[in-house]
Amino acid sequence: MIVGQLISDDIPPLKNNDSAEKALKWMDEFKVSWLPVVDGTEFIGLISESELFELDESDSPISSAHLNLIRPHLSENQHAYDALKLMAQLNVDVIGVLDEQGQYRGAVSIRKIAEQLVKMAAMKEPGGILVVEVNNVDYSLSQIAQIVEGNDAKILSAYVAGIPGTPRVEITLKINREDLSRIVQTFERYNYTISGTFHQSVYEDDLKERYDEFMNYIRL
Repeated sequence: MIVGQLISDDIPPLKNNDSAEKALKWMDEFKVSWLPVVDGTEFIGLISESELFELDESDSPISSAHLNLIRPHLSENQHAYDALKLMAQLNVDVIGVLDEQGQYRGAVSIRKIAEQLVKMAAMKEPGGILVVEVNNVDYSLSQIAQIVEGNDAKILSAYVAGIPGTPRVEITLKINREDLSRIVQTFERYNYTISGTFHQSVYEDDLKERYDEFMNYIRL
């Protein structure tokens, strides 16, 4: 999933002669706190809602305020994870996207990335969820795949995260079968710790609730 595929038409760029009033109206309409500013195909930078509120004259052009805009951007061929990392570092909800010539191609919002990550997690595919733990030095995705496939099943998605304060990792697997009992037994024979198993509908309800909470948060 590259950044160029996530460019959103819902994030229009501002021009230097646009007013702060217009920018704030767009931010409210498109539920973002930052907007890109361009001069033709040149990416000038991102302007924030907080900066706009501090301007004395909301009907004056943005350029007249002489703001020092930050200029976070990515190449259209970079991965979406790079966008998430940069957004987290700078605490922004929009990132500019440039082509190989450095020309402005569009913008990506954190909302768009979140929507795509949910699709990547295979939420809508039928199956079950299995969460296992293992020591970091023993982690092998190929072995995990062999265990699942050896039980006539397939991994639809996988998420790996370190467990804070321990030398262990937790692997969350979406598997295309609801009955995971045989798979669980096999993992246990290979000394994996089973942290939890979830029926698809139960896990989906919980994940959807968390997703909705996250989306409501980034709309603020």
